[in-house]
Amino acid sequence: MTIALVITAAFMVIEFAGGLLSGSLALISDSGHMLTDTGALALSLFALWLARRPADSKRTFGYYRIEILAALINGVFLWVMVLFIFREAYLRLLLPARIHVGGMMLIGALGLLVNLAGMAILHRSQKENLNVRAAFLHVLGDALGSLGVILAGLVILLTGWTKADPIAGILIGVLILYSSWGLIKEAVHILLEGSPAHIELEEVRTSILEVGGVRGVHDLHFWTLTPKVILLTAHVVTDFEDCDPDPLRRMIEEMLAEKYCIDHTTIQIEKEECLEEKRRMTAVRNPAAHMGHRH
Repeated sequence: MTIALVITAAFMVIEFAGGLLSGSLALISDSGHMLTDTGALALSLFALWLARRPADSKRTFGYYRIEILAALINGVFLWVMVLFIFREAYLRLLLPARIHVGGMMLIGALGLLVNLAGMAILHRSQKENLNVRAAFLHVLGDALGSLGVILAGLVILLTGWTKADPIAGILIGVLILYSSWGLIKEAVHILLEGSPAHIELEEVRTSILEVGGVRGVHDLHFWTLTPKVILLTAHVVTDFEDCDPDPLRRMIEEMLAEKYCIDHTTIQIEKEECLEEKRRMTAVRNPAAHMGHRH
């Protein structure tokens, strides 16, 4: 992440200067995008550092969610930047500017190489960490921007049609919106305590019911702390005569860890006769609710 940050920040300055000298909106818009990327990478790096802080009495799960917040902020930054690109592209379509194609394409090609290097650095970790994925998408957006600059330069060089430059800026913006939507959606889902996208609740319930001795499952909840950390709580009903619930609990925990990579679980074991007694007591205290439940 640090290497990607240094590379992006250094080339941002070069690309902005090149855009001013060549008069290319695609180049200037891409340098502006790289400015947001520099801030995004710095934010992601800070979030990764902060997330390593240990849990305390006020934040018993630690600071893992800082990474998700950083990812959401980075996604929103991308959308704000796109609005500025669209505005400037509209103005350039109304009043086309003179463009120095040679300098524009040279800097675009250098930018593409720099961004591909950044993507290679971040690629391995982006599948496991939403915050790193946000940084990866920023760099991917830069790579698409550089590619758009090169293509616009070729069109202008071959046809003299200068409106290709702002149109390339618009296309870059659309691609950035598309690539960042999934990131924002997933970050919001995690912050709302949503269940893991790759695991179905009923599938987990069925797997628990298949463990020997389990007769029922209720109050089953599972949610995502980060894409790699899944938490689960459940009440499990059993007809085991053994008063010690630990063996059954361990069997369920081992199954969840092996099959779904869910390591942070809270399983409450209930005897079947105890559950029936609890239902009878509830019916005595609240007959109307019990009748409605039976109906």
